[in-house]
Amino acid sequence: MSAALPSRDAIVATAQESIARGSKSFAAASRLFDRTTRERAWLLYAWCRACDDIADGQDHGHGMTRVEDAPARLARISAMTEAALAGDWIGDPAFDALRIVAAETRMPPRFPRDLIAGFALDAADWRPRSEDDLYRYCYHVAGAVGCMMAVAMGVSPDDAATLDRACDLGMAFQLANIARDIEEDGRVGRCYLPVEWLVEMDIPPGEHMKPPFRPRLAVLAGRLATRAAAFEASARRGTPALPLRSAWAVLAAAGIYGAIGREVAARGEHAWDTRVSTSGAAKIAMIAQAFREALRRRTLYPPAPRDPALWTRPR
Repeated sequence: MSAALPSRDAIVATAQESIARGSKSFAAASRLFDRTTRERAWLLYAWCRACDDIADGQDHGHGMTRVEDAPARLARISAMTEAALAGDWIGDPAFDALRIVAAETRMPPRFPRDLIAGFALDAADWRPRSEDDLYRYCYHVAGAVGCMMAVAMGVSPDDAATLDRACDLGMAFQLANIARDIEEDGRVGRCYLPVEWLVEMDIPPGEHMKPPFRPRLAVLAGRLATRAAAFEASARRGTPALPLRSAWAVLAAAGIYGAIGREVAARGEHAWDTRVSTSGAAKIAMIAQAFREALRRRTLYPPAPRDPALWTRPR
């Protein structure tokens, strides 16, 4: 590498700053990894965060706006990603972070491309019609990230069973996020609740946040939380395949994000009065609990087939 170019350490440091600004929950969980895995997690996060920010006109996940040049933004993301996957120097720390982690882990290109396909759905103002559509979207924007994170942890790209469990964790995270962010998404004209669900509840299009429909909306948010819990439970069963510290980080993240979905469901129609979050003290307690769980993971989660009723990622 030329002396004029940033070192790996410099790009890792920038990635660490990104995760600290963008997600306190992920930042806390990432510290449980060994150093190599932790750095790769930061690098991967930085790229994912940058793609999301470019696509939605955000700054580290904050201030989402309706963008007027979505196709151009998507083309930019795709071009820089493909160059990074090809091993080219990009000159953007987040995309050079992907270049590093992809080279170090033999990251299958299909996973970054699958994530970008999720951004393409948003750029096209796409809406899920069915529950299956919802899961397909969740895979593209989060399940694929779970697969990439597993590869960053050292899971073989050929280990389909463990990647399925990693995908399940991403699915759980995204379903919880959708439940929590219904009001925020609505402000920029987005709704990820399947049309069939809204019809079932007799909620008119675009009216779901209005007070008369809040009790019905709470039913759908509870449904999202229930679906998230099922994927979370499946993901936990994949942790015996991971080293102790990686299992600890995964279980901590599962607990922290799982709590978000459960809190949304518990608040009912008041779930969107204030944004649901997990306190620092609660995170510490969940991290401690996750360590105890990680130590016993092979007893708690003996080998078992993945629930065939769960939606399965595309191969």
